[in-house]
Amino acid sequence: MSSVSEFVELWEPQPGWLNTASYGLPPRVGWEALQAALRDWRVGATSWEPWDESTTRSRESFARIVGAPVADVFVGSTVSAAMAPIADSLPDGSTVLVDDIEFTSNVFPWKVHEDRGIHVVSASTDELISAIRPGIDLVAVSAVQSATGTVLDLAAVVAASKEVGALVVVDASQAVGWLPLDVNGLDALIAHTYKWLMSPRGATLGYLSPRLQERCRPMAAGWYAGEDVHSSYYGTRMNLAAGARRFDQSPAWFSFVGAAPALELVEQIGVEQIHRHNLALANEFRAGLGLPPGDSAIVSTELPGAKEAFAAAGVRAAVRDGRLRASFHVYSTEADVQLALKALEGLNS
Repeated sequence: MSSVSEFVELWEPQPGWLNTASYGLPPRVGWEALQAALRDWRVGATSWEPWDESTTRSRESFARIVGAPVADVFVGSTVSAAMAPIADSLPDGSTVLVDDIEFTSNVFPWKVHEDRGIHVVSASTDELISAIRPGIDLVAVSAVQSATGTVLDLAAVVAASKEVGALVVVDASQAVGWLPLDVNGLDALIAHTYKWLMSPRGATLGYLSPRLQERCRPMAAGWYAGEDVHSSYYGTRMNLAAGARRFDQSPAWFSFVGAAPALELVEQIGVEQIHRHNLALANEFRAGLGLPPGDSAIVSTELPGAKEAFAAAGVRAAVRDGRLRASFHVYSTEADVQLALKALEGLNS
């Protein structure tokens, strides 16, 4: 079994980077693959097909990470764009339940259909499970909340949704890469890779259950959604791919060039190992602030003056919804924790 420490030299972060929840840092293998592709692009050294091989590798790696059949995985650009076909498939008058602090990429795609009677209702994180009752047609939730770092009990959401016949659509952008999870019982799981999967922004991957694939129309279909992409360039004949690939958006090549080796490295290290490493550091930070242990790699707390103290010490974190948000990943170290705690000395007394 691999240890995170065996791979630490693959990153070169400046001390004090505690903001993976905003964007992840590329491992050397991803960075070098991207630089090589950019050099080829600059001089026209190759066609695009070698770059596109990275899209296939990313799809396959993501499928393994989330426990999905590769035939049920699609590629795209953003979470909200990936949600759009699902939202379009809802019958008029459907009701969608979201967390009241849900990131808007998993809210606005539903709300833009309010003109045809789609009703978006919300509940607090603590009351979300009890809010899944008859009349809810779809539950749109994050596996880990961006603002607070709260880890959702997905099994409970799936069980409650099954009882009332509701679809379950999960934004896993703040989870995949550090939190062990799979698609069992879900209708969709979609994640952007530029956070915990440490890839360039522009590479989104998602799982669609077979029953949801049957309901959805591939609204963004283009040449890349064709069964044979090389036969789909021109004309009115449309032969879309089988499975989730017909929901593909034409990929941003260089984003996936950087994504493929990063995702494969996550597999090599092991999500369980990364999870253990991240939680140990996050809980060391919590303890230093006098907080109880938690189950998230994201630490969110009200601490007046923290933003200014971090800035003065060169610690890069975030403030979300008025709260300090620090996030710990595979390249984070105990030295980062101690740097952050030293910066905050006296603020939490």
